[in-house]
Amino acid sequence: MRVNQPAGKYYSTDYLRKLCDLWDFRGSGITNMHGSTGDIILLGTTTKQLEEIFWTLTHDMDQDLGGSGSNLRTPSDCLGQSRCEYACYDTSSLVYFLTNEYQDELH
Repeated sequence: MRVNQPAGKYYSTDYLRKLCDLWDFRGSGITNMHGSTGDIILLGTTTKQLEEIFWTLTHDMDQDLGGSGSNLRTPSDCLGQSRCEYACYDTSSLVYFLTNEYQDELH
């Protein structure tokens, strides 16, 4: 399963703990953080668990599900203005806009 990474790849320890607890409970416990697609990859579960995982991610963790297949890779951004004094624009806002614009068009 692909899960969209947060802007700038900033994670709270609480979020990571919840994600790992969910995957230990509903999946294999094996993850690939920011693999070739840029998404968080959660490896190994059963079909029976999918709806429960989707519900927990989207409703309890307020997480977008990632991935649009090979049509469009998940947009990713640098830390931008949050960590770079030379940033010329808000990269997080741009990536948020691009994600909504192009993934909505695909779906």
